Amino acid sequence: MSKNLYHILGVSKTASEAEIKSAYRQLARKYHPDVNKDNKEAADKFKEISAAYDILGNKEKRQKYDNNEIDDEGKPTGFGAGFGAGGFNSTGGNPFGGGAGGFDFSSIFGEDIFSQFSGGQSRGFSGFSSRTSRPRKGEDIAYNLRVDFLDAALGAEKKINLSGKVVNVKIPSGTTDGQTLRLKGLGQPSINGGENGDVLITINVNKHPYFEAQGLDIHLTLPISFKEAVLGGKITVPTISGKVNVNIPAYSTSGEKLRLKGKGIKNKNGIGDEIITLQIMAPKNKNPDLEKVLSSMEDEHIRSF
Repeated sequence: MSKNLYHILGVSKTASEAEIKSAYRQLARKYHPDVNKDNKEAADKFKEISAAYDILGNKEKRQKYDNNEIDDEGKPTGFGAGFGAGGFNSTGGNPFGGGAGGFDFSSIFGEDIFSQFSGGQSRGFSGFSSRTSRPRKGEDIAYNLRVDFLDAALGAEKKINLSGKVVNVKIPSGTTDGQTLRLKGLGQPSINGGENGDVLITINVNKHPYFEAQGLDIHLTLPISFKEAVLGGKITVPTISGKVNVNIPAYSTSGEKLRLKGKGIKNKNGIGDEIITLQIMAPKNKNPDLEKVLSSMEDEHIRSF
C-alpha cells in the first residue's frame, strides 16, 4: 500500500524546506534507536521517517515525488521502473546512506550522540555514517543554595553535600540574589576522556529586616522621633559591620539622607557606603504639653500647592 510521505512527517504538501527539516528533526530525536533501546516499533518508525525525509528533504526528489515520477520508496513509476534512477537503487542499496539524505544527526543530538550511547568508537545504525568520537565535557550539576543577607554582603563559606561528598563553597562579598557561582571540575565526569563538568550554584539571598543592597551600597530607613527631628542628636545605628553613632541634624525632614562613607559592601570592585534615609514618626500617645506648644507656634507655609 502506497504511503503518503507528507503524512509520515506530519507536514502539509505545501510545507517549506525548513518546516520539513524541523519536523524530521523532532521525529528523529523521538524515535532514534539509540534513545529507544530494544524497541523494534521505534526502530521501524525511525526507518520510515528517515526514508520519507530522504525524498522530501531533497529538492529534486521531492519534485519528482510530487509529479508522481517516483513512488514513496523513491522508485520510478511507469516507464523505467526498477532501474534505480534516483532514490533507492534496484540492487538493494542502503536507503539511509550518509544519514537520511545527508542529514547531519549531530545537529539533533549534539556532536557525539552515538558515542554517548555506545561509548568510545561510534557505532552506526542501519548504515548511518559513523566517526571517531571526540572528548566531550561532562554534564554540569545545578544546585540551589540559600544564604543570609549578611553572608552574601560580607562574604562567607558554606558546606554543601554533592552526591555524598562535602564541598566548601566560598560566597564572595557582594553576592546578589540569583547570582550563579561555578565550581570548576566538580560536575559529572566525561564518558569519553573529556574534562569533568562543573557545579553551577544559584545563590538565593534571604531578605534582611532593615538592610537593602543596591550595588555596593547598603540602604537603611531610620525612624526618628519628632523630638529627634527638631532638636537633632546622636543616634546609634546598625551597619553590616557593626553599630556606629550618627549625628542627626536639628530640624531634619523625612526623606533626608545621610551617608556613612565606607560602611557598605567591600570587594574587588570597590567599597560602598551606607545610605540612611530619615523617617519621622509622629507620637503614638496623646501629649497635651506637645499639643500646647505646637498650638502656640505660628503656622508655616510648607506646601506649594
